[in-house]
Amino acid sequence: MPKPASEPPGRLISHFTNRSRAQQSEGWDSLWESDENDLWDRAMPSPALIDFIESKHDHLHAPPGRRLCALVPGCGRGYDVAMLALHGFDVYGLEVSAKGAEIARDYATRELVEPHEYNFGSKDWPKGQPGRVRIIAGDFFVRNWEQTLAQDDVKGFDLIYDYTFLCALLPEMRKDWGRRMRELVAPTGILVCLEFPMYKDVKAVGPPWGLNGVYWNILAVGKDGLVEETEEDSEAENGPFKRVVYFKPPRSYEAGRGTDMLSVWKPQ
Repeated sequence: MPKPASEPPGRLISHFTNRSRAQQSEGWDSLWESDENDLWDRAMPSPALIDFIESKHDHLHAPPGRRLCALVPGCGRGYDVAMLALHGFDVYGLEVSAKGAEIARDYATRELVEPHEYNFGSKDWPKGQPGRVRIIAGDFFVRNWEQTLAQDDVKGFDLIYDYTFLCALLPEMRKDWGRRMRELVAPTGILVCLEFPMYKDVKAVGPPWGLNGVYWNILAVGKDGLVEETEEDSEAENGPFKRVVYFKPPRSYEAGRGTDMLSVWKPQ
């Protein structure tokens, strides 16, 4: 009997096949321009991040005299940007596509005036004056977008959120992702990662690229994230961050298939 035909690659994988590192930004921008952002759109902010923020976790410290300041790289339509602002953060969303950034600005503007209930995990959460939102069109790995931060006197972020950002990058870019995160997180700040996809083989082609063990390898061990299989936590922790929280969130997106993990990292 003939072998069954193999399953064709998904739209994202086929779109990025044979694209070099230099062509990655253009690849994502073209998907925004062709209105194909539904390929990664979750249609709501992260329930796992909402629950973490509303827990008033000890690792979040408001600096005297100003709001907490957050960054969401690869912010998409801006769901998490608006949600964080509604929880009192001044928030910067970074999107490589100019069209994507425009869509995120429009969404955030509407949401801060009349927010959806999905922005809050608890109906009793105090809904005070939202923080400021800035959506920047720029490349995470190119420093020119940081001019906006300098103008606003932002010297580091109290919180950076990563979800479907690292998994969208070519594996060869992972080490630079870790380096940039360390540059951007304030000395007393935290990097919060909703680790996805954890169910996908780390050797399988992406995007999204499987990340089981990848965050640990980059952030705790200080390697390049090119893992062959899940690594043990017992490896020497010589990386730029220390993991201070790690758990399976009670609520997350269905796309995570019940395998999403939330990790919180502090610079060291």
